[in-house]
Amino acid sequence: MRLLNAFIFLCLGMIPICSLAAETSPSLTVCCKDDHELYRAMVASGIKVRRTETFHDAVNIAPEGSGVLLLADNYPHQRTNADDAALERSLTKQLRLYLEFPEKVPGNTFDSLKTTTWERAVLTTSTLFPKLRPLQILSVSGAKYLPTTSSHPLLSIARVAGFDHALFGLPSSAQPLLYEVPEWNALVATTGLSNFIVGRYGPSDAWGELWKGILSHLAGAPVPELHWTPAVRPAYRRDDKLRVNSELQALQAASSWLTDSRLLVSAKRQPEVLEQLRSGAQNIALPDPGDNSGDGSLGILEGFASQIDHDGTQRQCLSLRADCQAESAMLLAMDSAVSSNSRHSSISHNLLNYTYGSSGMTGGVRADPLHGAYGLISWGAVAPAWEVANYGDDNARTILGTWAAAALLNTTEWDEPLLRAVAANFRTTGRKGFRGDRIDNPQLAALGWKHFYDSEPENFAPNFEAWLWNCYLAAYQQTGYRPFLERTREGVHRMMSAYPQGWRWQDSNERSRMLFTMAWMVRIEDTPQHREWLATIADDLLKNMQPCGAIADRLAGTGGGHYQVPQSNETYGTGESPLLQQNGDPVSDQLYTSGFALLGLHEAAAVTGDGYLKEAEDRLAEYLVRIQVQSAKHPYLAGAWLRAFDFDRWDYWASAGDIGWGPWCAETGWGHTWIGTVLGLRQRNETLWDLLASHRISPKWGVIQQEMLSEIGETKTKD
Repeated sequence: MRLLNAFIFLCLGMIPICSLAAETSPSLTVCCKDDHELYRAMVASGIKVRRTETFHDAVNIAPEGSGVLLLADNYPHQRTNADDAALERSLTKQLRLYLEFPEKVPGNTFDSLKTTTWERAVLTTSTLFPKLRPLQILSVSGAKYLPTTSSHPLLSIARVAGFDHALFGLPSSAQPLLYEVPEWNALVATTGLSNFIVGRYGPSDAWGELWKGILSHLAGAPVPELHWTPAVRPAYRRDDKLRVNSELQALQAASSWLTDSRLLVSAKRQPEVLEQLRSGAQNIALPDPGDNSGDGSLGILEGFASQIDHDGTQRQCLSLRADCQAESAMLLAMDSAVSSNSRHSSISHNLLNYTYGSSGMTGGVRADPLHGAYGLISWGAVAPAWEVANYGDDNARTILGTWAAAALLNTTEWDEPLLRAVAANFRTTGRKGFRGDRIDNPQLAALGWKHFYDSEPENFAPNFEAWLWNCYLAAYQQTGYRPFLERTREGVHRMMSAYPQGWRWQDSNERSRMLFTMAWMVRIEDTPQHREWLATIADDLLKNMQPCGAIADRLAGTGGGHYQVPQSNETYGTGESPLLQQNGDPVSDQLYTSGFALLGLHEAAAVTGDGYLKEAEDRLAEYLVRIQVQSAKHPYLAGAWLRAFDFDRWDYWASAGDIGWGPWCAETGWGHTWIGTVLGLRQRNETLWDLLASHRISPKWGVIQQEMLSEIGETKTKD
């Protein structure tokens, strides 16, 4: 019977599915619940649509020659059922069908359900989607899909490298996500494509075009543009007028994100967090909305992982990092000082007590004066992999965050561990001013700290080296201990002599880190050479500034060290990688670049009085205010800055191949806290240099110097 009907339908002049002419008026029938977000978006956009809750009824009431959509209301937990009798009737009525996540399609075979890991959707043809292009990449969050084969795929799922275009083509392992079944005049989706609003599929403009193409084909005539409000969106559109006090509001939202994101560990949740950390787990499910009772005394988790689940939620990164504790304390203390928020002041205080007390991050061998690790701050707490490592850049941001928070809270209670951390990092910094990426406890136990102080490494990576130099310069300004300046000067001069070809990465992140250091070098030694180097770094960084204020991510070559652009589909998602695939991809990086660039520009503009740098700082600050996350659906993200932002699309989008920190991650330390803190400094008309200078640590320096640096034999102070 089915074949006979199909033959009759073909004889009546069935037009191939990809070349249907427009009919008299759009006419669509949707089978779904009345709260389905695609259905609501269609109605809100003025698309003519009928709704039923069974496929049988949809086929019965649909006018002949019209379109019928069977949507997966309960995706991914329940597949849809297009019964045979209704399918046969759809042929008789010459209906055009969209069958989503079906139990079966006659003549088709589905394998067991699969879940994506690194795979993304790739457009295989643009016939129905004239504003999209073949091999365009889209994300399908946490996709559950039904593997099958088709000779007519429209959209496929595959592991592909690229920003928004599959640069190396589709691999042979690609599976169809949306394909044609001509004998049923149907489009079949092997996953919940209509889940694009709930699931935060990206980029939004591409999904709008994809669904406009599907609906226009089914209706037999063009349909209006789809309009909906993304669940997670920027605080401002590109051309919106900023509200009065927008920077203050952004600062308050950024600090409130730390307290409202459920990342502060509560007493109720701590046993689970510790158990998962010890087991080696990387992330943890979002706690219940009511579990928001952490007060900082048990620490704050690292942030949110980039992977988005089918319901639009994100899991939390499990680690308890030292830098995230201190940087979060800094931002909360800044908001407390600017906004008189006493709760944030209390949480800031608790986070620093946790860092230097109960967490153990300065305990164990790091509290043993006879051990080479004495005074250092561990990478993180609880898990052995975190406890063993001593990263210089993470120690530097912990030191600076602590120092700033102490100044804002007007307390000296962490001055001794802060100064010990400065001295401990300095005495493991070599003769040429470089310390290297990390030095672990077993190395320090075997070799002692003096081995590293007497060594001569060179490490042309400001990402790892530059901010420790800022710590030494700030300490020198207060203590007058000349070795701080001398080794910093040596390292800075060698770093700039190698610029740019000798640098490991040569990206905007490295330049932004070094700009901050050069600003403080000018503070200490205002020489023509230092000013020239500052100007060189600033000019090269700002070559990538866009009219909207974004600093576009850029790389020289394919990266360096462990930071690589994927050079094949197979290498996508196998290591740390940038947000872009090639220079020209329109993306800014709020985790690794924007916050550090804002700080560098703020400090450089202040020390030089250069109006060009001040204008750039203002433009970047405005851009960051505009792209801060706003979300009623996911309030635990509101006030954060996600790592990636596509400033052409004005959307959160990028290449998602970084194994740890993809486009949609949000971290409690790093970029987020420095963006918020600089917005606070701007409110106070103050620099970080002046803030740290206002907090006198020098009274405790003599004891620390005698305890930790007496073997060096260098006691020179300022002339």
